[in-house]
Amino acid sequence: MKADEKQLIFNLLKNASAHFNGYTKDVYKSEQNFTDDEEIQCIKQENLEKLEQNTIQTPIESQSQQQSAVQVQSQNKILEQNQIKTPEAESFTHTSKTTLEEIAAKIARCTRCTLARTRNNVVPGMGVENPDVLVIGEGPGYDEDKQGLPFVGKAGILLDKMLAAIGLDRKSNCYIANIVKCRPPQNRDPFPQEQDACFSFLEAQINILKPKMILCMGKISSNKMLNQEAPIGTLRGQFFEYNNIPLMVTYHPSALLRNEQLKRPAWDDLKMFKAKLDEIKQK
Repeated sequence: MKADEKQLIFNLLKNASAHFNGYTKDVYKSEQNFTDDEEIQCIKQENLEKLEQNTIQTPIESQSQQQSAVQVQSQNKILEQNQIKTPEAESFTHTSKTTLEEIAAKIARCTRCTLARTRNNVVPGMGVENPDVLVIGEGPGYDEDKQGLPFVGKAGILLDKMLAAIGLDRKSNCYIANIVKCRPPQNRDPFPQEQDACFSFLEAQINILKPKMILCMGKISSNKMLNQEAPIGTLRGQFFEYNNIPLMVTYHPSALLRNEQLKRPAWDDLKMFKAKLDEIKQK
């Protein structure tokens, strides 16, 4: 507070006290010398400086926060890459002299996606060359990952029975492969990036095998082979083509194990498939 403000308040109080108590002004003959409150000014100034510091960042503080933000973004990016590593636009270059064994060796060395980190064995495929039918599933499961062979678990046993019902066998006239050659953790669906990273291997196998027909088991393989997103229920029971090769879609054996009501429509699909195959073989 300023000195003159203090003096004014003092005079007002002095006159009021004299009036109410019946004193004369002479009682307050002594004069009071007031000074400005420098300490309060300092406190105000200090508070003002603190307020400015809280609202206005110094260049050093601003730069430090920007660096922290960049570090956080970098850490988040690394975390995302560890979870799902987007594969490069890489494809397997094959020629007319490429063999299935060479493709399998290439698959064994493959590190295009994160599935390579968790696999025990790659599962290139198995069967005969120049088969009547190429069967395509989605990816290896637990048993397949342990043995390095496709469809050898419970779903594989059922698949062999389904194929045998229409005169097909992996040892005589079929080849069995998957969209991805490594097991996805916990048997989850393979991510699109993982399918893209692996698909050129399957393309090379198809180029060598030249099957008369293709049978896709389940949604993952059918959508990838047909390059579309559609429920399995809308795709089954009809024929498509992949590079001029007749292709049919039906339920995955795992789905039949979970829901026996799907076995009847799956059997209808297999009968249609068999009739088409017989027609092709007679030409």
